[in-house]
Amino acid sequence: MASWVLTECGLKPLPRVYTRCRDRLESKTAFSSKMRLLQNSKSHCLGSSLRLFRGNNWALNVSVPLNTVTSVGEEYKETESVNGVEDDGELFDPGSPPPFNLADIRAAIPKHCWVKDPWRSMSYVVRDVAVVFGLAAVAAYFNNWIVWPLYWIAQGTMFWALFVLGHDCGHGSFSNNFNLNSVVGHILHSSILVPYHGWRISHRTHHQNHGHAENDESWHPLSEKIYKSLDDVTRKLRFTLPFPMLAFPVYLWSRTPGKKGSHYHPNSDLFVPNERKDVITSTVCWTAMVGLLVYLNFVIGPVQMLKLYGIPYWIFVMWLDAVTYLHHHGHEEKLPWYRGKEWSYLRGGLTTLDRDYGIINNIHHDIGTHVIHHLFPQIPHYHLIEATEAAKLVLGKYYREPKKSGPLPIYLLGTLIRSMKEDHYVSETGEIVYYQTDPELYGPN
Repeated sequence: MASWVLTECGLKPLPRVYTRCRDRLESKTAFSSKMRLLQNSKSHCLGSSLRLFRGNNWALNVSVPLNTVTSVGEEYKETESVNGVEDDGELFDPGSPPPFNLADIRAAIPKHCWVKDPWRSMSYVVRDVAVVFGLAAVAAYFNNWIVWPLYWIAQGTMFWALFVLGHDCGHGSFSNNFNLNSVVGHILHSSILVPYHGWRISHRTHHQNHGHAENDESWHPLSEKIYKSLDDVTRKLRFTLPFPMLAFPVYLWSRTPGKKGSHYHPNSDLFVPNERKDVITSTVCWTAMVGLLVYLNFVIGPVQMLKLYGIPYWIFVMWLDAVTYLHHHGHEEKLPWYRGKEWSYLRGGLTTLDRDYGIINNIHHDIGTHVIHHLFPQIPHYHLIEATEAAKLVLGKYYREPKKSGPLPIYLLGTLIRSMKEDHYVSETGEIVYYQTDPELYGPN
């Protein structure tokens, strides 16, 4: 079989194609024969650790949800539903180390996908800003209660699009010019009350620790201890819609349970000393925007400002919280979170999910194409789809095709609700853990 191909860029090797995990995959018979049943227990407790021995010296320390085992066959079936999917008679474990590395994925992505075009990036900024002002002008002109709800949804979505472009500035995928990225990022993010550098730094921490049960920064799982330390009201609000979808401003001020610091304070635990000047700059820009909004309240009135800016802002917050949550939660098969020696940048990144948002894909700059973005955040958003298609040849089963959306991604609301009801906390023990459910969160029924 040919191993080289002639392309527009010249003669290059074909990428390696992995159709299945090369090791740590066993048939039902082999797997069942190697399962070690827990002794002297009628059922597993929440957060118990199960060690699956495959080979002589290798072991996978997994925290599994509640189940009752009466036979080897039943235990195999339960493990299959939690840890992986069966395909062609073999068990695929998404928590097993992949048979490829980052260099293999990088080599499969066309070279032009890494090229940043600042003029093209700026064209998206001009487009989105023009739409934002155009929508506001139209709504203010008609000023009736048929137009306002449509305006709120559309403008909130456009605020979210502005955030995504500022997000690209923070990653450096907007351009290779740091000053251009900083100026555009500050303008876009400050306009929607996001401290650019404060958020950029914490988001960098999220990418560097994605999939880590403790060190991840964005929507990381609560440990069982922290979960049970929350009072009943806080616990229910955190997992009852729409309250989690309004969490972003709170996160900016005080982060999440178990973590301390603020995105606005230069001495926060989020930042190192040489980043404090940047944080102060962003906080000053954020404060200036707050001052402008207060001034406009006096000029055109608080009710008009609420209609033009306040309600679209909260629509934007809901977009941000929903999208970022669904990129790391809600898959039909439970996906692993790692800690200790089992975590790696690659394995953590492979737990992220692509999502299809229908016609919104183009509006919010293909942010739903998330797996390759997490592994290689320097790729511009306008190359992510092509890069993902090329990388699929290497990723194989480690890439999970998103469900196709209709014109509007209404189906994701069901995914969000199901995840909120099921994904509550992870075990304190085990280096590979899965979300567990608190059956008493919403009462006995």
